[in-house]
Amino acid sequence: MQKKTVLVAMSGGVDSSVAAALLVEQGYRVIGATMKTFCYSENGGPSRTCCGLEGILDARCVCERLDAPHYVFDMEESFTHDVIDDFVREYEAGRTPNPCVRCNSNTKIPDLLRRGRQLGADFIATGHYARRVAGDDGAAGIRRGADTRKDQSYFLWGVPRRVLPHLLFPVGELTKPEVRARARALELVTADKPESQEICFVSTGDYAGFLGQRLGQAHAALSPGRLVTAEGEVVGEHRGYARYTVGQRKGLGGGHGRPLYVLAVRPGSNEVVVGTEEQLRRADVVLGDLNWLGEPPTPGERVLVQLRHRAPAVPARVDRIAAGEVHLALEEPQRAVTPGQSGAVYRGDVLVGGGRIR
Repeated sequence: MQKKTVLVAMSGGVDSSVAAALLVEQGYRVIGATMKTFCYSENGGPSRTCCGLEGILDARCVCERLDAPHYVFDMEESFTHDVIDDFVREYEAGRTPNPCVRCNSNTKIPDLLRRGRQLGADFIATGHYARRVAGDDGAAGIRRGADTRKDQSYFLWGVPRRVLPHLLFPVGELTKPEVRARARALELVTADKPESQEICFVSTGDYAGFLGQRLGQAHAALSPGRLVTAEGEVVGEHRGYARYTVGQRKGLGGGHGRPLYVLAVRPGSNEVVVGTEEQLRRADVVLGDLNWLGEPPTPGERVLVQLRHRAPAVPARVDRIAAGEVHLALEEPQRAVTPGQSGAVYRGDVLVGGGRIR
């Protein structure tokens, strides 16, 4: 029987390296592919970010070890439009974006499928800790990874539904230590490579400095303004509303007589609203920019919603779905429900879809 071909998204990290190796072991014809995005084009020297020069070279070394071809795809234009420009717009609007979700949904996975078809690939695969699942109707879906501490299904709620039948997650049944062990046994160069935690195009972690390069340091988002309470009392001055996110405590100054947290960001008046931890808790959440991977939830249905990566999914009831939004009532109030971040909706451990928190 003719071998099926899989195009594997290879960042140069251990997870995608082992994903490619497992597929080779399973008898697939593997093609490795690495995205060349903003950070590589701007920084000619070695970089430890997932799309930097070091990542490209490590992915190539792994492919040579596996006797698989390796391609570098120039995706700078689409990445800049879909991910970086969106990142800047969201901060400018007083929201806190999640660029990894945006990259998976709009750039990485859809574009790899298109390019994979051009190369004759039957499937594409990533190193995400998630699992492929078939629903009652036989349609493909996404389930949480077996390693609950590493589960990355949260980042996949925006993947187009049409992609799911062609998408594989080879490491989804493994734990991180098991992935490391497999990489060492295969003598892969990435076996003990540390994980990249920063945003790939802001490798220094100074996202305010990055915004300054894109918007200009004199932009209102980076200019001082009033620090106010929910009741309108002025209690200080902020250093630019784009430097603050809901739930933040640091950077608010002292002398308030009580711990204060960011409750909201108001770009129109250049204000940052602060209050107590109790005021930070919300019993409801509204999601917009919706994407459903399977049967959408219905009003009255009880689901689970995850509001941050690493945060536990919490029970919620669907109050209503209208005008491209879903309104959820949380069974227990949650702190720091942050506009711009993602709300991933689950039935059990199966990802139903999600949206951006409004």
